[in-house]
Amino acid sequence: MSRLQTRFAELKQANRAALVTFVTAGDPDYDASLAILKGLPEAGADVIELGMPFTDPMADGPAIQLANIRALGSKQNMVKTLQMVREFRTGNQDTPLVLMGYYNPIYAYGVARFIADAREAGVDGLIVVDLPPEHNDELCDPAQAAGLDFIRLTTPTTDDERLPVVLAGSSGFVYYVSVAGVTGAGAATLAHVEQAVARLRRHTDLPVCIGFGIRSPEHAASVARLADGVVVGSALVDRIAKAAGKEQAVGDVLGLCRELAEGVRGARR
Repeated sequence: MSRLQTRFAELKQANRAALVTFVTAGDPDYDASLAILKGLPEAGADVIELGMPFTDPMADGPAIQLANIRALGSKQNMVKTLQMVREFRTGNQDTPLVLMGYYNPIYAYGVARFIADAREAGVDGLIVVDLPPEHNDELCDPAQAAGLDFIRLTTPTTDDERLPVVLAGSSGFVYYVSVAGVTGAGAATLAHVEQAVARLRRHTDLPVCIGFGIRSPEHAASVARLADGVVVGSALVDRIAKAAGKEQAVGDVLGLCRELAEGVRGARR
């Protein structure tokens, strides 16, 4: 089984949801970002999404847009992002790590080269926001053939006709974007989340993870009672933006991760 399959199977056995954390590679710089990345599992992250910096992250709100700007300003690029994964894997062979972002940097790097290098570095899966299933042959199919999971986003506007098309070829887990908007903007009601999870489970056996707008341990716990995973990104990235320095940024992100993990882990007790 893949790391993602193993992790979600373990969590199902333990009757709890996964805490899925997102940070942008190279934010605020390489060394601090690597320290955050290495510290997340011990702080309670079950799955890590690592953002690939890009100049035009159109699905992201202000917090993650600024994280991309900070990372790019620190000269982060795809080579360095994959190197971060390699360095992470020297001390952690168990935590699933997914690269998240947009197709442009992958295309510029070279698709075949990217897949080979990502697999060699220790990447487990990809979330590529702007590459729909009509273009599976571009990246999804070769990535899965190489052993990388390809995780799809579904949204409140993905209807029952479109949903099977989106889920075809999906693997790892399903990421449900709980609000019609960008990252960090607003939050869905729990009734909406419950209905969405039930609908998705009628269409797929993959774990369902909920993201966009989850900022507090209490909110994370309430979603963790309904879904297989809770995704938190903007709230963590905000801690970097507000920190007085890099050392504080590392400590604040990992501190919030511990609080979120406590909420998620206690949700079903």
